[in-house]
Amino acid sequence: MKSKRVVSETTKPRVLVVAGSDSGGGAGIQADIKAITMLGGFATTAITALTAQNTLGVQDVLAVDPAFVAAQMRSVLTDIGADAIKTGMLGSARVVETVARMCEGLASGVPLIVDPVMVAKGGATLLDQGAIDMMVLRLFPFASLVTPNVPEAEKLTGLRIRTADDLGRAADALLALGPSAVLMKGGHLEGDTVVDLLRTADGAEHRFEGPRIMTRSTHGTGCTLASGIAAGVAEGLTLQGAVARARKYVVAAIEHAPGLGNGHGPLEFAHPLLAAAAAAAPERARG
Repeated sequence: MKSKRVVSETTKPRVLVVAGSDSGGGAGIQADIKAITMLGGFATTAITALTAQNTLGVQDVLAVDPAFVAAQMRSVLTDIGADAIKTGMLGSARVVETVARMCEGLASGVPLIVDPVMVAKGGATLLDQGAIDMMVLRLFPFASLVTPNVPEAEKLTGLRIRTADDLGRAADALLALGPSAVLMKGGHLEGDTVVDLLRTADGAEHRFEGPRIMTRSTHGTGCTLASGIAAGVAEGLTLQGAVARARKYVVAAIEHAPGLGNGHGPLEFAHPLLAAAAAAAPERARG
């Protein structure tokens, strides 16, 4: 008689991503799922919009009704649960309000990572001023971390950001809006070194630096970084540790980018698997 196979159940870090999709697979929900999975988490989703999108830009957007965004979040939170929530493209003030209400009602105390996605890599506007105002009013005050790039931070604060020193001033201005921490991403600044600045409401500061990688394959870097951080937070890493690990993952994903498309190409999300396969190849050859 065959014995039963017992499968042990382990708890994986759970990250609920509330964001739009990217049909090109390089950003949005698709990038979020890949990054979270590669970093050991379990990704669930509430899709806010469908985009017809590739490496050249966004060709069309189909918004999801806020009531259905709420239904997706409710389905996940009342069954699977979440150890962290990450927001990306929200699209409208009504969706922002819906997400805030669902977080307050069903995910109170769950760390919230807000990636204030406003403009696509190709230049398409993804969030109007009314939605930006609603995001600041309803999401920032209970966000564990906000992760703006330079153009987003300039729009949110009205400040001109041109140097690494300006990142600190922008972070302080954003902290005044209520989040517990801000990661100012400096990739849009000029120079051979990329500086990201993590500053918290309690006054702590951590500076992350690395050489700039000259490449066109940068589509989805913001989504990927924020999701990587959310995976770390869900796992129980410190915020500094989660940012450091996510940055390392993104850098390697850029370095191993597959070179797809004719515009801003996607990253190589599976680089940890490719590295593991390459390391195992000599062992298989000897065997």
